[in-house]
Amino acid sequence: MKTNLIHFLRISFPFLLTVALWRLSGNFWNPAGILAIIPIFFCSFVKPTDWFPLFSVFMCFVIDYKFETVCFWLAIYCLFYAINCFQNFIDMQRMEANGLPAFSVFFGITILIQVFTNFTFITLLNGIWIWILTFILYIPITTLIKRVQND
Repeated sequence: MKTNLIHFLRISFPFLLTVALWRLSGNFWNPAGILAIIPIFFCSFVKPTDWFPLFSVFMCFVIDYKFETVCFWLAIYCLFYAINCFQNFIDMQRMEANGLPAFSVFFGITILIQVFTNFTFITLLNGIWIWILTFILYIPITTLIKRVQND
């Protein structure tokens, strides 16, 4: 009984963490739950988890809802997923730092798109702040996911 519960929690941890990061949104530290994009990216591209891409599509839609954007994060996620499926020379599963370089490109491009669609100095500073924050929190969150799943 105990091992079944531990096994269930190991499997469900990335899903629960994603929902928790989305729910813990705040205007300055986690606007619209954007930190949930870290486990979405990691469990979809770097360490593929069963059923996570379908869950990621739903969570990107939910992030769009909180951000009040019309399928922006969903479109970027689907585009990156398609690019990743057609790639031949980049292996994100074997990248150093849990795929941090690929994540910084993915997240940096999306932040730049959002900043330049409504460009002001404050929007630029906010975009830089969000990128730095997610860049700093990427390694601890992905390491936590790997340790819980015993990989």
